[in-house]
Amino acid sequence: MLTFSCLPFDQLSVQTLYEILALRQEVFVVEQNCPYQDCDGKDLQSWHLMGRDGSGKLICYTRLLPENLAYPDYVSIGRVVSAPAARGTGLGKILMEESIQRCRQLFGNQAIKIGAQSYLLKFYEGFGFRSTGEEYLEDGIPHTKMILN
Repeated sequence: MLTFSCLPFDQLSVQTLYEILALRQEVFVVEQNCPYQDCDGKDLQSWHLMGRDGSGKLICYTRLLPENLAYPDYVSIGRVVSAPAARGTGLGKILMEESIQRCRQLFGNQAIKIGAQSYLLKFYEGFGFRSTGEEYLEDGIPHTKMILN
């Protein structure tokens, strides 16, 4: 069983914030061997979408950013992460569908721009995102900007 909750930063408990940061560090810093500044100041103005399993463990997460916070004139979805133990279950697809739906609820029917790790282009294309052709290195990892209208 998977349950989602979505909260602004100021409604996150200390425990919940700790769980979010621990999951992000486990995957983005340790697993991907990529030291970077995760706490970038954008969490404070973002919404935090959390997916928990039947035992209440945080197993997936995205950060939903309002217009102009990540990109001028776009809302965004970032820090897309699934716990390693939950991969291969279709969870990533459910997480992105929920993230897009929540963006629409929170911010209206605005275009969504993301910076996708380039190896995941096909995954994001499956939701209607289209590459801008703008590839760049972020923390040593190839990324591509993509837009969903």
